[in-house]
Amino acid sequence: MSEIPAVSRRLVLGGTLATGALAAGIGSATSASAAPASAASALAGSAEPRRAAGQKSMINVPFEPYATVRVGVIGLGNRGSGMTTGWSVVPGCTVAAVCDIRADRVKRTADQLVTQGKPRPAEFGGSADSYTEMLKRDDIDLVYIATPWEFHYQQGKAALLAGKHVIVELPIATELDELWDLVDTSERTRKNLMLAENCNYGRNELAMLKMAHEGLFGDITNGHGGYLHDLRALLFSNTYYTDSWRRLWHTRSTASFYAMHGLAPIAAAMDINRGDRMTTLKATATAPKGLADYRERFVPKSHPSWNETYINGDLVSCAIETANGRTIRAEHDVSSPRPYSRINTLAGSRGIFEDYAGTSTTGGRIYVEPDHGGHAWRDFDTYRKEFDHWLWKKIGDDAANNGGHGGMDYVLQWRTIQLMRAGLVPDIDVYDSAVWCSPVPLSVMSLADKGRPVAVPDFTRGSWVNLRTGLDSRDTDMPPVA
Repeated sequence: MSEIPAVSRRLVLGGTLATGALAAGIGSATSASAAPASAASALAGSAEPRRAAGQKSMINVPFEPYATVRVGVIGLGNRGSGMTTGWSVVPGCTVAAVCDIRADRVKRTADQLVTQGKPRPAEFGGSADSYTEMLKRDDIDLVYIATPWEFHYQQGKAALLAGKHVIVELPIATELDELWDLVDTSERTRKNLMLAENCNYGRNELAMLKMAHEGLFGDITNGHGGYLHDLRALLFSNTYYTDSWRRLWHTRSTASFYAMHGLAPIAAAMDINRGDRMTTLKATATAPKGLADYRERFVPKSHPSWNETYINGDLVSCAIETANGRTIRAEHDVSSPRPYSRINTLAGSRGIFEDYAGTSTTGGRIYVEPDHGGHAWRDFDTYRKEFDHWLWKKIGDDAANNGGHGGMDYVLQWRTIQLMRAGLVPDIDVYDSAVWCSPVPLSVMSLADKGRPVAVPDFTRGSWVNLRTGLDSRDTDMPPVA
């Protein structure tokens, strides 16, 4: 189909870009300190702490091989309970333990696994620190954390210190010092921590990444991603979010909470931490109108939310610049009436892909030269077929039958277990996880300084200049189950 030679973008563009970055002096771990002294806010977050003596990078550090991966789950609400079933059906994976502050959820989840013909997991629950007892077990290899955001850092760090690999729902932490501490703890314990970013394994997202890396868009110049999801009814539900934890974040933070759903696939396609890096972020926010307006129209006066004041802007937009001169726009809006979108747009010198915009069955549209002309969009269908990632070719049918969100949950889980059982390097490492989540605290800092840019820390401490693989992995099989 495409008349552009199928030459890897890493060969055509990557080496040149990385060399140019080094020549310009922006490859050092302290490059952000070169910003103008007058832009004081641009220095915020730019001081990368030194590694402790003997502490080493986790870049390209593989998992030790496992015959069977034993998973411990912390958090059995809507997300955690569904994903527990997903872990249990991946070949070579077993759910060894489940934990929740509510003991009834623990029993219900364990009962469901038994009903499905799976071994009964060990059960931990009834108190806020039940997870610490679970982490003492020596029959857990991977800890999956699906609790409210405020607990992710503490529980993720505890799991690392207990000698477990960790996969954490979004975000891994909400403060810069917490993100740095998780990076350092992973490096000290030699255990991998990764963000459970299922959207990176979406079929369109992985095809887009392959197209970018094979040069279809030419030189990548910009991308746009986010999380635009009308959650108003769920936020005011008395049962969906336990103790209304998610709505309460809108009363105490101005952050862009969840933009990594769209940001992470764009960052992966741009080789962030693999030849390029995010350098600065500046945020803007609209007034917080949506939740209060919804409450006025649909929520009874007896509801506890009437004692709340919302401060989180309906639309929080982050403009991010990279070392190689690219721009990313990341957006978050869960308070406005609108159809769902993660935006998922990538553009370069030879064309553009836009998701959530086309009329095709894929939901995407594309325009690339020399294939197209006349200023007219084309459907994405045939391009996705041509550039379909090997993971979807291999397990797409299983994903459709076993996973939520169109199957990408199962692809994430299958791939994680495959990486661990085969002893491979993770597609998403602690450095990716930290930088994708950094807009949470950085947006707060920028908004507090009237939208001025703040520096994005280099969590790799200078290693971002080195090209390496990530989600653009080669086709490998799941090791046979004995």
